[in-house]
Amino acid sequence: MAATERLAARVALIGVAASVALAVIKVAVGLAGNSVAVVSDGMESAADIVTSSLVWLGLWIASKPADRDHPYGHGRFEILAGLGVGTLLAAVGAGICVGSVVQLNDKHVPDLFAAYASGLSIAVHGMFAAVKMRVGRRVQSTALTADAWHDAVDVLSGCVAISAVFLAVFVSGMSAADHYGGFVIGLIVIFLGVRVARETALQLTDQMPDDEQMQQIRSSAMRVPGALAIEKCFARKTGLRYHVDLHLEVDPYLTVLESHQIAHEVQLRVKTDLGWVADVLVHVEPHGARLPEARPPAKLKRPAGG
Repeated sequence: MAATERLAARVALIGVAASVALAVIKVAVGLAGNSVAVVSDGMESAADIVTSSLVWLGLWIASKPADRDHPYGHGRFEILAGLGVGTLLAAVGAGICVGSVVQLNDKHVPDLFAAYASGLSIAVHGMFAAVKMRVGRRVQSTALTADAWHDAVDVLSGCVAISAVFLAVFVSGMSAADHYGGFVIGLIVIFLGVRVARETALQLTDQMPDDEQMQQIRSSAMRVPGALAIEKCFARKTGLRYHVDLHLEVDPYLTVLESHQIAHEVQLRVKTDLGWVADVLVHVEPHGARLPEARPPAKLKRPAGG
């Protein structure tokens, strides 16, 4: 497993442990304090256990080297993990919404101490959101970045849970605020799940990198002596990094060996300059508007007596 992948997997694994602790604390405190919003917040943290585990599993499989059946490596498993996270989040959010509506007729006022668990959750998830987002962007991990957004939403849902408890406790006639808070948390989770699923689905359909990244590829290739122009340049993501297809224009009067050497140097330069590029397939094209007309092949002479 590469160093970047080990780092991402370690962060995801620590996230699993933190999610287990927070889920137990929030569900237990929410039930003891009779708060639907805090229990809903706890159920979202319970979903974190599954999503962070999916992220870790995807990173672990993606780190395996290429083989005969997977010549481009196993990086797409990391993207599939991100898609699984988004789908699961949408399902969990729908469940939270339904649970909050079902209990709407159960009028009660939660205990104030139930909000303390959500306060702890805000602090912990805020830290994890920042760390996962930073590491995810550094190693170009779709799944870890998706998990970071989940932690960011946990911070928002914790704020909603605290607000709902405070409204139910301190504002007369607002006892139902606790239920509405749970419903809002569910909607937030659904929105995040759909957003994450959409982004990962785009990557699975070979969406190109942004214009700045494509320009970096072109600029790196053109720094190689003998590279005269780039006719076409495509890239697709396979896990944490991109595979590039590049049509390079060179002097049409070079030998095949000389053209191959330039193409090889372009491949090495782009991979060296841009750590987020896994490999470059270079196709050599003749530079210039028109080539001399090809001569017809010489006729083979038949041996004497044949």
